[in-house]
Amino acid sequence: MQNSALKPSTDLIRSKLKLHNLEARLRLADTHKHVSNMLMEKALDIEKLRQHSSRLLGAGALAGSLALVPPGSLSLPPPSEILHKLRVSSNVVPVQAPQKILLDAIRKVLPEKPRALTHQEEKSLEQIFSNVMGVNAKGTLEGEHLNTTYGYVGAEQHLMRYPGDNMSTHPKVLEDDEGMAPGRGAWGYFVSAKAALTPDLVETEKWYAVVQTLYLPDWNTRTRYLRDWYKYRKVLMLNTNNGNAVVAAVADSGPAAWTGKHFGGSPEVMNYLGGPRYKKGPVVVFFIDDPDNKVPLGPIEYNKINLPEWAFHQV
Repeated sequence: MQNSALKPSTDLIRSKLKLHNLEARLRLADTHKHVSNMLMEKALDIEKLRQHSSRLLGAGALAGSLALVPPGSLSLPPPSEILHKLRVSSNVVPVQAPQKILLDAIRKVLPEKPRALTHQEEKSLEQIFSNVMGVNAKGTLEGEHLNTTYGYVGAEQHLMRYPGDNMSTHPKVLEDDEGMAPGRGAWGYFVSAKAALTPDLVETEKWYAVVQTLYLPDWNTRTRYLRDWYKYRKVLMLNTNNGNAVVAAVADSGPAAWTGKHFGGSPEVMNYLGGPRYKKGPVVVFFIDDPDNKVPLGPIEYNKINLPEWAFHQV
């Protein structure tokens, strides 16, 4: 009987292959910046170079590009051969691979301290999020872009969902709950009365994010459009210390610049990103490209197993 512990995991194998590809792409960008810049100027993606000229790719680049080709179009070696190459000394594929792959990959892209990312850095992260987490997240969506996509997130309070909403009936995080904000969010009450509250809006308030819309350079000239565009806009919020990630809905504006924070998260968002004592930390925030509204709010459970060595730390 085949040992189930040694059975190949398709997801883990795919993640490993994607990591090799990402490392090759990032290594190219780091060691041959002129080549990377030339490809960007010509709107060429490295994994598609085979379609333009097979002579441009060596065997190593071809192997690296396999992970980005749709699975249905690949002709892969037998699973046993792939598994043999991926096994570690214990002869078992590490169960924490997807999360470690993500952390290893983003740390090759992100600067040491949060700042506004370059276009190339954001494009690299988009590829990583798509390949490792299966999330279609964009630094720029429909021409809109935050002032920064890499900054510090801070803990926010629960928002009043309807007139009279309070913490006696509002769901709360069990430990170190922030309580309820004294005022309404930037878009006011979610509904006019408790009876009108829907399950979708309960989730929206539960998993809400705060972004600095008021500091957008064109906020004063495009207020009405941007106010509607950002209302409940889905964003990916990724804790860059431990790889925990959630899909949240923008439901408030802030924080103030003097706080040193660029984003905010509901008590539930912050609790998932880093635990009950997590009050501030570095995050990447990208828009979720979800025109058909199929992506649910809440944790992205690609990384159900947390890595102790990358546990969150307060800043």
